[in-house]
Amino acid sequence: MAKKQFKTESKKLLDMMVNSIYTHKEIFLRELISNASDAIDKLYFRSLTDDSVGMKHGDFLIRLSVDKDARTLTISDNGIGMTKDELENNLGTIAHSGSLDFKSAEENQNDKINIIGQFGVGFYSAFMVADNIKVESRAFGSDEAYLWESSGADGYTVKPCEKETAGTTITLHIKDDTEEEKYAEFLETYRLRELVHKYSDYIRYPIKMLVSTRKKKEGTEDEYEDVFEDETLNSMTPIWKRPQSKVKDEEYTEYYKTKFNDYDAPLKVIRQSTEGTATYTALLFIPSHAPYDYYSRDYEKGLQLYSSSVMIMEKCKDLLPDHFSFVKGLVDSADLSLNISREMLQHDRQLKIIAKALEKKIASELSKMLKNERENYEKFFKEFGAQLKWGIYSSFGVNREELQDLLLFHTSAEGEFASLREYVDRAREGQDKIYYAVGETAEKIAMLPQVEAVLSKGYEVLYLTQDIDEFCVQILQNYDNKAFVNVCTDNLDLGDEKEKAELKEANDKSEELFKFMKESLGDKVAKVRYTNTLKNHAVCLSSEGAVSVGMEQILNKMPGTEGQNIKAETVLEINMEHPIKDKLLYLFGNDKEKLADYTKILYAQARLINGLNLDNPAEISDLVCNLMV
Repeated sequence: MAKKQFKTESKKLLDMMVNSIYTHKEIFLRELISNASDAIDKLYFRSLTDDSVGMKHGDFLIRLSVDKDARTLTISDNGIGMTKDELENNLGTIAHSGSLDFKSAEENQNDKINIIGQFGVGFYSAFMVADNIKVESRAFGSDEAYLWESSGADGYTVKPCEKETAGTTITLHIKDDTEEEKYAEFLETYRLRELVHKYSDYIRYPIKMLVSTRKKKEGTEDEYEDVFEDETLNSMTPIWKRPQSKVKDEEYTEYYKTKFNDYDAPLKVIRQSTEGTATYTALLFIPSHAPYDYYSRDYEKGLQLYSSSVMIMEKCKDLLPDHFSFVKGLVDSADLSLNISREMLQHDRQLKIIAKALEKKIASELSKMLKNERENYEKFFKEFGAQLKWGIYSSFGVNREELQDLLLFHTSAEGEFASLREYVDRAREGQDKIYYAVGETAEKIAMLPQVEAVLSKGYEVLYLTQDIDEFCVQILQNYDNKAFVNVCTDNLDLGDEKEKAELKEANDKSEELFKFMKESLGDKVAKVRYTNTLKNHAVCLSSEGAVSVGMEQILNKMPGTEGQNIKAETVLEINMEHPIKDKLLYLFGNDKEKLADYTKILYAQARLINGLNLDNPAEISDLVCNLMV
C-alpha cells in the first residue's frame, strides 16, 4: 500500500512538535491516556441517550500493556473508536482536533461531558519516544476496523485490520537507548505507574495494567511464584472535586504531605471554586515552615496546573506573584487547553484572570488568619514574613494596599509582634509619626540611646530586625497618614519650640568646636552636633539622607556590592545635658590634642552602641589606656 503524506504539515513542523512543544518526553503518556479518555467520554455521552451502546460508566477502561522483548508499549481503550476517514482526518493532519469538533457540535453542548484533548497535537508527542506507531481502531457501530501506521514525518499508511470490539489500540515501538536517553524506562512497570500517578491520576476511568507480584505458592511454605494481577493505577477521584463538606481535615493533610513532600501538616487549607469569566477550582496550602531552599535562587515557585483533572504543568509560576511564592497547591480549569506550550500559556488570558483571583483570595485568607488565628499567623509570619515585605519593596509600593496590613514587626509594646494597624490604633493622641529603629535583635535595639529617649516620651517604637525591614518602610513612607521616622536619624523631633531654640543656640555657639572634632575624625562623620534626645547617654550616631546606619551594614553585605563601601552620612551627636559637653569645651580651649583623642573615643563608643565594628580597635584601646594613667 502506498504511503500517504501528512496533509498540511511538513517534516520540519512535525520535528518541532516532537522536540519543542513538550519539555519532557514523559508527557507522551499523559497525552495518549487523555486521548483514550476523550474517546471513552464520547461513547459514554452517547450511552446516556442511546440504549444500543449497552455499556455503563463502570464498563469503560484504559489498559496499558508492555512487551519488553518486542520493546512495545500499548495503550488501549474501549471508547468510540475511529472510522477510516476519522483516522485520516485526525492523524493525517497535524494539530487537527477531532475532540474539538465533537465538543463544538451544537448537539454536544452538555456539561456532563468534558473533551480536553486535541488528538492531532497530543498524539504526535509519542514520536519523542517511539520510532514506529500503530493505531488500530474500530468505530462504534461499524463492522470494519483500520490500522494506521507511521514511522514519523515520512508519512503514514491506512489499511483494513481485524479488531473484535469498538475502541482504539495504540502500539508504540520504543526507540533504542542512546548514551543521552534511556528510552527503556518507559517499558518498566514502576515508571509507568509513576507517570500515571503524576499526570493522569484523576482520569475518571480506571487505567489498568497487569502487574507481576511475587506470591507464595499454595500448599507450600517456602516456594514462591510470579503472579500477574490487574492493578488500577489511578485514583480517579480528585480530592478537590469532592464537596468540601465531605473532605476531612486529615484527608487534606495526608494529600498535602504526599503530594508536596512535607512532613508537617499545612497551617491553612484554602479552597476556591468559581464560574463565569474564568471557571476553575483551586486547592491551596499555606505551609507551616519554609522549605530549606526557600530563600535561595534554587527555589521554584508555582502551582500544579490541571485541565479537567489532567495535569498539564507541575509548577506554573505565572499563577503566583513572588510575594505569595510560599503557597503550594493546584488549579484545575476546564478553560485551559491540554495541549498548550509554556510560551503560549504565559500569554493565556484565562490564566491571568485566574492568577489575579488567586492573589486576592490568598491575601483575604491571610487577613482572616491574622484576625482570627493570631498564633498560627505569627508562626506563618516568622517563616514567610520577609517575603511579604519584599513584595512591597520590589514592586516599589505597587502591592502596598494588598500587603501592608499583613505585616508584623517586633515592638517595644507588650507582645512580640504588632501590625501597623495595631500600632496606629494605640498611638498617642495627636501622634503623626510611626517611630522605628534598626538592629540585629529587639534586645539590642531597646538599648539604643535614641530609643530610650523616644520611649521616655511615651511613644511606641517598632524594632526592625530583618534586613528587608527598613527598605520596606522607606517604600511605604507612611501608614494611615503617619510618616515612618527612624529614631536614629536627624528627622527625630521630640522637643517643644523652646527646647528647639535652646538646642539651636547651643549648636551655633559651639560651631568651631564641632569643626575641630569633625577634622579629627576626617570623613568618618559628616558633622558633629549637640542633641537633646539622649537622656543620660553621652553620645550616639545618627544619619542624614536616604541611607541610615543600619542600611549601610545591610547594603555592604549584599551580593554584588563587594568593594563599593557604601556609607551612610553619619552624624556624631553629643548630649548637651551631659557633663561631657563641658569637658569638650574646656579641652577645646586648653588641650586640642587631648580633645582629638576624646573625639575618637566618643566616636568609637557611638559605633559600639549602634552595634558597629571599630575601624581600629587597637588605637582606641591605646587611647583609653593613655587617659587612665
